Amino acid sequence: MGVDFAFLDSGTGGIPYMLSLKEKVPAASCVYLGDTAHFPYGQKTQKEVVAAASKAVELIQKKWSPKTLIVACNTISVTALDDLRALFPKLPIVGTVPAIKLAAKVTANKRVGLLATNATVSHPYSQKLIDDFASDCAVFKRGDPDLIDFIEKKLFTASREERMAAVRPAVDYFAANDCDTIILGCTHFTHIADDIQAAAGDKVRVIDSREGVANQALRVFPGNQNCLQDQKGAKTDGGAGTNGAASSDCGLSSAPADKSFFFTAATREQEEEYRAMCERFAIPYGGLV
Repeated sequence: MGVDFAFLDSGTGGIPYMLSLKEKVPAASCVYLGDTAHFPYGQKTQKEVVAAASKAVELIQKKWSPKTLIVACNTISVTALDDLRALFPKLPIVGTVPAIKLAAKVTANKRVGLLATNATVSHPYSQKLIDDFASDCAVFKRGDPDLIDFIEKKLFTASREERMAAVRPAVDYFAANDCDTIILGCTHFTHIADDIQAAAGDKVRVIDSREGVANQALRVFPGNQNCLQDQKGAKTDGGAGTNGAASSDCGLSSAPADKSFFFTAATREQEEEYRAMCERFAIPYGGLV
């Protein structure tokens, strides 16, 4: 029997998205693949992104047979989601896109910052989101591959001073443009959301799409009708959700490697970083696949 939810990203960025879904539905079995052999996706052409992502999905299906796939990567989502859905028509696939609609609702001065990969900030899909939902806002885009690289390779062994120094260029850019809202348009940035918020100050809102992605994944999950209701009770009554078992109405399975983190390539130093991340989040270290 396959896992309930599989998560795909270029590296560690989607881990907070997996943990967000698990918080909502503790009984859901999850597995995570960082396609680190093709990191960073944000510097690739559309053809390269589609080719790499489709191979990663094939690997996920072969090893874990998920009932639903969450593409926890903005770059893959804005670039290749339609292609993946066409290639894997029987697999429900949920994408992750910048929270531009939410930003337009919460900004007070109508000046919004979008922090993402170069591919995401320059993609026509991102501009369409701006045109559709934030046409009355000035949106200042920043692609930041250096910060993404820092998060993937150094974050979990870095000091607070190193983390704050890493986020400072992006925060200063948005401050110079008087942005009162910063969209984390790359899932990697959710790892340092608190650092970005601290550097930006209390007058700036830092937002991402974790809540919306988790809700959509539960909506499209096969047999989803009773999942949320069942798990609300599970959190407080010591029943389903405390040990991986779930109501048959929900269709959730039990997975011995729940929340395991796997990757497709790594140096010795990167493996140390990934082990540190797994220890921090108390998730199993799956290793190389």
